[in-house]
Amino acid sequence: MKFTIDNFHFEKNKTFFIAEIGNNHNGSIDNAKKMIDLSIEAGADCVKFQMRDLDSLYRKKSLQKDGDDLGSEYILDLLRKFEFTSDQHKELFDYCESKKILYMCTPWDQVSLDILETFDVKAYKVASADLTNTPLLESLIKTSKPLILSTGMSTEEEIKITVDYLNENNAEFALLHCNSTYPAPINDINLSWMEKLKSIHPIIGYSGHERGINISMAACALGAQIIERHFTLDRSMEGPDHAASIEFQGLKDLILGIKEINSALGSNVEKNLSQGQMINKENLSKSLMASKKILKGEKITKDFIKVASPGQGLSPQNYNNLLDKIAIRDIEEEDFFYPSDLNGYVEEPSQYNFKHAWGIPVRFHDFGYFSSKITPDLFEFHLSYSDLDLDLKDYFKGHYSFDYVVHAPELFNGSHLMDLATPDRQYRDQSLQETQRVIDMTRELNKFFPSTENPKIVANIGGISMDEFIKKDQLSEYYEIFGDSLEKLDTKDVEIIPQTMAPFPWHFGGQRYQNLFVHIDDILKWCDELNLRMCFDVSHTMLACNEFKWDFYEFSEKIAPITAHLHLGDASGTNGEGLQVGDGEIDFKRLSNILNLYAPQSTFIPEIWQGHKNGGEGFWTALDKLNNLV
Repeated sequence: MKFTIDNFHFEKNKTFFIAEIGNNHNGSIDNAKKMIDLSIEAGADCVKFQMRDLDSLYRKKSLQKDGDDLGSEYILDLLRKFEFTSDQHKELFDYCESKKILYMCTPWDQVSLDILETFDVKAYKVASADLTNTPLLESLIKTSKPLILSTGMSTEEEIKITVDYLNENNAEFALLHCNSTYPAPINDINLSWMEKLKSIHPIIGYSGHERGINISMAACALGAQIIERHFTLDRSMEGPDHAASIEFQGLKDLILGIKEINSALGSNVEKNLSQGQMINKENLSKSLMASKKILKGEKITKDFIKVASPGQGLSPQNYNNLLDKIAIRDIEEEDFFYPSDLNGYVEEPSQYNFKHAWGIPVRFHDFGYFSSKITPDLFEFHLSYSDLDLDLKDYFKGHYSFDYVVHAPELFNGSHLMDLATPDRQYRDQSLQETQRVIDMTRELNKFFPSTENPKIVANIGGISMDEFIKKDQLSEYYEIFGDSLEKLDTKDVEIIPQTMAPFPWHFGGQRYQNLFVHIDDILKWCDELNLRMCFDVSHTMLACNEFKWDFYEFSEKIAPITAHLHLGDASGTNGEGLQVGDGEIDFKRLSNILNLYAPQSTFIPEIWQGHKNGGEGFWTALDKLNNLV
């Protein structure tokens, strides 16, 4: 069922959050504006007020305090004291427009509704007390605005009667589960009834008056697409709603919690493994591999198969499928079996036609194999910390005509992540020491690849935090520390090129937060100040653009002129990196046009997750798809 409020489209795993200011401003326009600003800072989608025309809302006897009970007298006294005029409401509406947050209001009567209609209000909230007020509902329906109705004071039968009435009149509406006491006792809230409410009408939410934020987050997890909470500057202020409200920190924590719940809910349509899970699966699970050397044409029997870690080859679930297959290639002892050993087809490299100089990523130990298969313009050597102790003469003989790039390790011995930007001096000194070893090895490689001038070193330079992003106003300090680190390194005859980063990298089997070389404005500023060029990892950047709602192609146009080298792989969502070209969200034809125009001298490699497996199968597929484009 369609339900839209202004530009907010109600979809699965998104929650529309209403910060209910109501009359908690206590009659102060300054308080109201402050609460609007704090609601924006907390991340609310909407702020809501209430409007009453007391003369039309209450009977004359009540207004004259003639015969009503004490409760009505108390409420009327507070309303007279705190209620805003129509001009003040218009001032708040305009303030919300200037601050780009949605203003919503609950009209308690026809006069108030008529006034609000002159503001161009986008949607209306109906109080629990008016769910059964058919004349007011009729007027609201005539506005053709979306309606949100609280159900706290109504029985199931009353709710069904109103829903039928709204449906008969083609109203666009949502229902909120609610307990209309202030504050509401936890054991009275009955969140389980939301399931019944959803069977009455598919679009539901929760309006909470309880203490704390846990119940509202639980409502979100149970399917509430709208969460409304009363908000106050101080719960001890005068008025009936303050005690049932949350203060700024609670509002901020609640909205953050709801966003995390929405992200965690995912989908029941398909179970996908995250990049981190795939890394851990490969490291910890098992594969089918050759127990001894197998020659092409031999039948693969039980004697040829063993199961061992790591899980980089064919799953052991394919054990019986592999039996009696004919080997389509020579397989060395402890080499992995792959899907191609089942289907009989192995991807091979082709003749490629690229506008840019190109290559593939390799390790020292497989350089010999790949250099015998293809003749690219360059190889990118991906180093581990243990590679820094190797003797290069064991892997390279004589001189090679290829150029080369080096990818520095992110992880060093002792679970030490490279971090040239950390304020921790001791940690940074260790990173400087290890980075200098990478630089020294890069220069040593030049003996074997003499045609490469000023070889590039791709580096993830640090700026990682554990549990949240570093505050934006603190980032300059980290970039300045990185600049100081560059001054301390001997970079003669090499060029360090930082890599564009995804916001949520994977380290030690879990997710972290990346802060540097993610945002394009920071990249442009600091590359200019530090005289740097970049490695543009398009997969990383697409993940960042998805997370922060940036335009990927605008980002690409901005970074291309300072791009020295490219990592080309596809991406999806916020953690699906290194996908095969065409399997994600990037339009490579459009991207190639940008790169060919603004970065014509940049080199590139295909950066495909586990692309080297099965003889480089993933690389050959990617290069075929990029052929004649870039």
